[in-house]
Amino acid sequence: NSEIFELKAELNSDKKEKKKEAVKKVIASMTVGKDVSALFPDVVNCMQTDNLELKKLVYLYLMNYAKSQPDMAIMAVNTFVKDCEDPNPLIRALAVRTMGCIRVDKITEYLCEPLRKCLKDEDPYVRKTAAVCVAKLHDINAQLVEDQGFLDTLKDLISDSNPMVVANAVAALSEIAESHPNSNLLDLNPQTINKLLTALNECTEWGQIFILDCLANYTPRDDRESQSICERVTPRLSHANSAVVLSAVKVLMKFMEMLPKDLDYYGTLLKKLAPPLVTLLSAEPELQYVALRNINLIVQRRPEILKHEMKVFFVKYNDPIYVKLEKLDIMIRLASQANIAQVLAELKEYATEVDVDFVRKAVRAIGRCAIKVEQSAERCVSTLLDLIQTKVNYVVQEAIVVIKDIFRKYPNKYESVIATLCENLDSLDEPEARAAMIWIVGEYAERIDNADELLESFLEGFHDESTQVQLQLLTGIVKLFLKKPTETQELVQQVLSLATQDSDNPDLRDRGYIYWRLLSTDPVAAKEVVLAEKPLISEETDLIEPTLLEELICHIGTLASVYHKPPSAFVEGSRGVQHKRLPGSAGSGESVDSPDTGSAAGVSEAPPAVIPSQGDLLGDLLNLDLTPPTTTGPPPPTSGMQMGAMDLLGGGLDSLVSLLYTVDSMAAGFGAPPAVMPTSFNAPVSGGLDDLFDLGGGVGMPMGSYSPPKTVWLPAMKAKGLEISGTFARRSGVIQMEMTLTNKAMSVMTDFAIQFNRNSFGLAPAGPLQVLTPLSPNQSIEVSLPLNTVGPVMKMEPLNNLQVAVKNNIDVFYFSCQYPISMLFVEDGKMERQVFLATWKDIPNDNESQFQIKDCHLNAASNKLQGSNIFTIAKRTVEGQDMLYQSIKLTNGIWVLAELRVQAGNPNYTVSLKCRAPEVSQSVFQSYEAVLKN
Repeated sequence: NSEIFELKAELNSDKKEKKKEAVKKVIASMTVGKDVSALFPDVVNCMQTDNLELKKLVYLYLMNYAKSQPDMAIMAVNTFVKDCEDPNPLIRALAVRTMGCIRVDKITEYLCEPLRKCLKDEDPYVRKTAAVCVAKLHDINAQLVEDQGFLDTLKDLISDSNPMVVANAVAALSEIAESHPNSNLLDLNPQTINKLLTALNECTEWGQIFILDCLANYTPRDDRESQSICERVTPRLSHANSAVVLSAVKVLMKFMEMLPKDLDYYGTLLKKLAPPLVTLLSAEPELQYVALRNINLIVQRRPEILKHEMKVFFVKYNDPIYVKLEKLDIMIRLASQANIAQVLAELKEYATEVDVDFVRKAVRAIGRCAIKVEQSAERCVSTLLDLIQTKVNYVVQEAIVVIKDIFRKYPNKYESVIATLCENLDSLDEPEARAAMIWIVGEYAERIDNADELLESFLEGFHDESTQVQLQLLTGIVKLFLKKPTETQELVQQVLSLATQDSDNPDLRDRGYIYWRLLSTDPVAAKEVVLAEKPLISEETDLIEPTLLEELICHIGTLASVYHKPPSAFVEGSRGVQHKRLPGSAGSGESVDSPDTGSAAGVSEAPPAVIPSQGDLLGDLLNLDLTPPTTTGPPPPTSGMQMGAMDLLGGGLDSLVSLLYTVDSMAAGFGAPPAVMPTSFNAPVSGGLDDLFDLGGGVGMPMGSYSPPKTVWLPAMKAKGLEISGTFARRSGVIQMEMTLTNKAMSVMTDFAIQFNRNSFGLAPAGPLQVLTPLSPNQSIEVSLPLNTVGPVMKMEPLNNLQVAVKNNIDVFYFSCQYPISMLFVEDGKMERQVFLATWKDIPNDNESQFQIKDCHLNAASNKLQGSNIFTIAKRTVEGQDMLYQSIKLTNGIWVLAELRVQAGNPNYTVSLKCRAPEVSQSVFQSYEAVLKN
């Protein structure tokens, strides 16, 4: 390339000026992205110069290309060593700064000697640059820095006579300490703190920020020390740089926690904090936004600081939307009886603006004021009604949402406005507004003549509504039914069947079934539950949870305070993020690191239980309490419906369905819910039962009991790389769930746990899932989980369906599988002959089912069946046909009696099953067939 060639010649020129121009051209090309690395040796030769400008340019080039040309970069080491001893401190500092930016392992060792000299340099400019270099070097090779004793040198620099050196030493140590949370590098004690506070007054602004952030991590011994630190930090509040101001506010907010409230100084400090925060709001909009997000936190923790400053939060017409919305939020937080009139006048003004988002938030704000300041409720409601009269669609919808909350806060006060709300029913198209309106109609059904028509109008498009609306509609109609049972019988039947049988949302289905059970078993109880007195809502619904607020206050002036999330939520990578806390307040008698009394529970040593995220509906359903059940023996029958296992599958259910209840005003009959719960999730169990009882080679069991081959229950695609295949076996009277867990993801999997949903026979894990070592990528592990049958019972469809949740460090995953019912055949299932005869006669003939087992060639059928606990009690031969009479007992005490007919030379067998719970016959037959053909 001719250009490179020309530059090469110019770089090697004898004339200094020409050299300098050439290096400038090289840097210009590098800046626009051209590759000029071929000139590396020629540029490095130019380092031997005493011209500072030329040296800077060469160093710039070096930083850029050292990584891609490590072998060439070693050539430059000599010059660094020389430059670190140059008489000019600017050159010494430049050399040490560049050394820190060359991230090449090979070179790092050579830099230690020059760095050591510079840390002890007589010029403070060189020392402060060297301090930062230690942090950069630590990032490349931590071990080296520790071995060379640089960390101790850094600690000594905290006592340096020059404030900028102190600030940079603090910055470097803080940076290193962040990546090594437990190292205790910054050993803060009153002497060190004193040095830092002395340096604070004379630093540059960024130096002040480093020192203030470091102070914020210190916990004073008592309120006197706390007060003296506050007194020395307070002057920083008048700094021109907003970052310094926020860092000072953070230190003061933290140390105020330790001051007694009755101290005069406490009041003085509160007064001093307001003006700097107000001043931040006259900056440009982006800074205002950051200030407002921080003020939002401060106001939640200490509203008294800004209680007289309402006016500065009034919105200006030319504020950007993000500033307007933040200001609104803070206005509500500061609203009180003293300023409510002003606030309402402002809000009413805002509600007529053009910006839709802002108007919505303003309407909401009016509602929040009503809830917060009781004296203003009357005025707020009439303001909202005026706004509804404007007929502006989104205004009406927001108004309805907040009026619902006002009804919750002040029951029986403002219900006269319901008529006005009902007029606007047709215009509602947002889920939240529709849900709010439905709630109002259901809650006040007795005051609305055509409540049933109104709610029926929503039912027409039930499946197109959002979950929020469907849930409200279900509850609303049940309330209506309990208030006006005679005319709404059909309506409630309709909504219950929509919610339970036609919906696949588990939340909705569960609520539907609960109402159905309640109404069908005990309408009086239903009334007490559904129409109970509702607790009044509290004024501040969107406060940040106290422990999180404490942590965020410790991060004022950082990104965390803008996101309102702890750093661990958005900082990735190897850096350990420490959780910070406010110190315990004075006189509360708490230790400094005990949680604030506002947080709900103390810190316990027990490992945290797994709670799936709220959005995880199935997680709720499977309520992951991952401890093995402690009870043995049958579960206690639940009251009301006697839901014991026998009852669920025995005759109890039929009688229940046919019962009609008539209680007090409810002359209308009400059928019980269908016993069969639709399955919650259709995980592919390969090809259903045929596949599950795959008739290929079975696995030989020592007991001789039948166990189907393993099939894939949870494909890796559906579980972020975790694949589970499995089967069931019964060994020595214990049911085992045998699984192969395979990790097909890139990361290690740990913390496995398992939970079952309620199922037909109460199957539940008898202990935790034993995966004792982490599961590495591409590794498989065989696990055998013993099961018992004392878990909660609910009839499934098909009967042997099992819904499982498996949790690991990545997520919670759900799948369904089907167990052969033969796993539930118990060892003491051999009936006495006389009992067998009497029972066979006693069970009605309607309960008998006949099945064909085709293509079966067996000699010793009864031995094979006995291996799976199907016991032959008697055998007789009639006209060349063998009749085997057999009994089976299930884990829940249900007996199944069988007659197996085998004709010599005929590969088709007939089996007749008789049982008091005929629902099980089909599954028992499938097991018979599987055992015989296996």
